Amino acid sequence: MRKSIFLLPAFVVVLIVAISSVFIVDEREKALVLQFGQIVKVQEDPGLGFKIPFIQNVVRYDDRILSRDLDPLEVTPSDDRRLVVDAFARYRIADVQQFRQAVGAGGEEVAARRLDGILRDTTRNVLGTVASNDILSTDRAALMLRIRNNAIAEARSLGLEVIDVRLKRTDLPPENLNATYERMIAERDREAADEIARGNEAAQRTRAAADRTVVEVTSEANRLAEVTRGEADAERNAIFAEAFGADPEFFEFYRSMTAYERFAASGRSSMVLSPNSEFFNYLQSDQGQAANRSAAQAPAAPAATAPAASN
Repeated sequence: MRKSIFLLPAFVVVLIVAISSVFIVDEREKALVLQFGQIVKVQEDPGLGFKIPFIQNVVRYDDRILSRDLDPLEVTPSDDRRLVVDAFARYRIADVQQFRQAVGAGGEEVAARRLDGILRDTTRNVLGTVASNDILSTDRAALMLRIRNNAIAEARSLGLEVIDVRLKRTDLPPENLNATYERMIAERDREAADEIARGNEAAQRTRAAADRTVVEVTSEANRLAEVTRGEADAERNAIFAEAFGADPEFFEFYRSMTAYERFAASGRSSMVLSPNSEFFNYLQSDQGQAANRSAAQAPAAPAATAPAASN
């Protein structure tokens, strides 16, 4: 009975010591065994680990990929156009022993603040060498790669591995927004004016070409009309000449009848002409000038003699 009284506490003490000497490392963790603040063992593989109870203690660090958002950062590109940049980084603890030596007991929170400083300085240095248009464009993967590569070298001294750096948002400072909007409006107005001017120039060229085409077509049509009219007049004159040669008297009769018709259609009721004018030849006789000429050539009738008076 007395032995059981002493054995039970001894068993409990042994059990406590055994439990205190064993620790478990999760697959998402890395562990350091410290003795009086000094590193005596590094446990990176998941599973059981052993330490000296009450003398050594275990410090665990996250082995997963961590994310860190930077506070909005104001940068000045090479064209002196200030920008406000939001960025975030993904990193992991690559060397826990160096990490412990670099940050001490502060752990991951201290390391994150120091990484913030590295990322802010690197971002300012890289973005300060390029123009603001390069930063604002969608094709800025090369800039993010440069920031990451520069941050990798500096973060390695902390035992950290920077995996990626991304620019989430890039804006203008509030005090510069109105001036920027005004400049954008002016640029768009200038582009619109250029487009309108080019449109007016093209319209003017089109109108000039159309007017030239109208003049050319009209001139050609008038030329063809004049040629056709001239040919018709020549044919008409030839017909008249042929008709005149075949029967000159009929031709004169036809021309006189045409002149009478035109005079009657003109609406004039009087005409002042000489009584001997040839215009009235066919009004006086159906033989016209021939009748006149015959009358003129006939001998005069002998004068009548009075009868002799008887005695």
